[in-house]
Amino acid sequence: MSLVFHPDPVPAEGCDLRPVAAEPPVTLSYSTGTVPRGCVSSSSLHSANEVHVLGVQWSKVPAVVLKVSVTPPASGCARPAVLVLQCSRCLASITSLCPDLLVLTDATLSPGSTTVPHRELPAAASKGQLLDWARGTYGGITSYSELRDPRAIHLRLGEDARSPPDCIPQERFNAAPHLDAEVFFHGMRGCASGGAHGSRAAHIIRLQPEHSSPVTEVNLSLSCPERVVSNQILILQSRANLTWFLSLNGCHIQFLVSGTYKITSFLTHLFSGELLPDTEQGLVAKAFEKNYSVIASYSTIPISPRITLEIQEHEVLRKPPATPTPPAPTSDTLPHVLLLMLQPWKCTDDTMEIIIARSHLEPIKDVVNITLRDISCQAEKNATHFMLRTPLSHCGTSLESQGNAKNEVAFQCQIPRELFLRLFPTAAFEAPQTELEVNKEAFVQASMRWDDYPADLQLKECWLVAPGTEPLLLVQANKAQSSSVAVLEEPPGSRARKVWRFRFTYAVPEGGHVPFSATLKCKAGLQNNTIFEKVLEVTVKDVWRPPNSEFGARGRVGGGHAEALGRCHSADGPVCVSPPRRPRAGAGRRAGHHLRSLPHRGAPHRRALVHLLAHP
Repeated sequence: MSLVFHPDPVPAEGCDLRPVAAEPPVTLSYSTGTVPRGCVSSSSLHSANEVHVLGVQWSKVPAVVLKVSVTPPASGCARPAVLVLQCSRCLASITSLCPDLLVLTDATLSPGSTTVPHRELPAAASKGQLLDWARGTYGGITSYSELRDPRAIHLRLGEDARSPPDCIPQERFNAAPHLDAEVFFHGMRGCASGGAHGSRAAHIIRLQPEHSSPVTEVNLSLSCPERVVSNQILILQSRANLTWFLSLNGCHIQFLVSGTYKITSFLTHLFSGELLPDTEQGLVAKAFEKNYSVIASYSTIPISPRITLEIQEHEVLRKPPATPTPPAPTSDTLPHVLLLMLQPWKCTDDTMEIIIARSHLEPIKDVVNITLRDISCQAEKNATHFMLRTPLSHCGTSLESQGNAKNEVAFQCQIPRELFLRLFPTAAFEAPQTELEVNKEAFVQASMRWDDYPADLQLKECWLVAPGTEPLLLVQANKAQSSSVAVLEEPPGSRARKVWRFRFTYAVPEGGHVPFSATLKCKAGLQNNTIFEKVLEVTVKDVWRPPNSEFGARGRVGGGHAEALGRCHSADGPVCVSPPRRPRAGAGRRAGHHLRSLPHRGAPHRRALVHLLAHP
């Protein structure tokens, strides 16, 4: 026989739930199809576009990127669509499976949104006038939704002829047929008993009783800081016929659950919960009964199929942090550390480029060159930079699905869906440059990578613009617009990359002024006016013009594809860096991920040859 002593439970009296401080102990979000205010209509069926309008408001300045995803209806991307997003205080990432979606927004778009054609939302579409502006601009509205504190928005395109003829906003509108949102909950409260001692804390989530809700299962994902002591409890209160699916993600926490529940790591075993109080004071008393004297968070939210709870570190719940001092880099590890810190690689539609400033390599003494593991993949260099450019099929680089290029070991970047423009000196279309010679044929290539690109994607127009002269239209609708222009055959390719080529000769009328520079400007797009535009700055070379050390020096190294590789600059006169050699096919099967300095044999003193190497 043994005696077990239990401390007296703390009474609920004296614990007055109040809004938590500026930094709440948890981050709570849930999915919902109900918006504070919204409407739908069939009026857009009689206009050129289906139009969806989202107005976002915030309780506090958002600390995360708002993720907006747009998917087509079952019939596919049949109609041009417009998304109007008013979110002036947020950073947004917008992705769409419909390439002709046009986005108008005042949000700052993250780099992940470069695949979405977008325009600035006019100032006329200000708060309170957004719906009227959209209706006046496009003639009809498919859907209108106001959202507060969204974490993510999923919009489904499509129009319904059964919708009302006019979009008249209603409070607490059910937008579930076309919209799901994950929203933050900022109304949490907390309290501590006057006699509380210790750090045992409770988190309580109560689902509002909505007997008409079709939700029968709730998936809750829980995450905790690594150093939290196992002295917390999670209380989940709902109606008794609800089933909870709990993803604990390694959290060591006690819990009390209404209804039934399943822990995802326990496969199919279903546990029976217990009958919990359905009042605020009753739930607080239950936590105190279990001897958790601090109510760290108390949240009441609608019934939702998905809930995310992130428990943050709190002073009374935190173990002393371990702060080991990292070892200083050695001469062997320093190149690797530099490479991971700089991440100097980027992708175009057919190349991966690595550009490293010499100043960044100063800790590695006397660097004379940079190569990949296969020394045939060498960098070009000038006084300020090392520049290595390889096709996506060479030097261990491969093209993956969904617009990603990955090197065999560590280099990985996303290929943007944008128009790329290059100028070549010969019909071989090798070694791009930014020098246009007067009265000599130049060869232009415009291209963009787009998986299974639409059939109506075309090169709409290309112009050559020089200071002091009228712009010259070279190509329009992929047809030559001058006797000095010829459209060339498209090279063999795939449905993942579209390429246009043409040649032209730039002539200056007798007695005319030869400019030092010019701009090549091209536009590609679809029939619905989705436009991709690219501008290439070129220097103009006249064989009668004497060399000039300033000629071409305006280009910045690393600013473009050929801009960084074909410039002339030197304090002692023009010294040109030739474009990089194209690596032989199959070279560089072990392209690498860290820098290593090696002695340079044959040098009168110790210098370094820096390699980008791969671990075997």
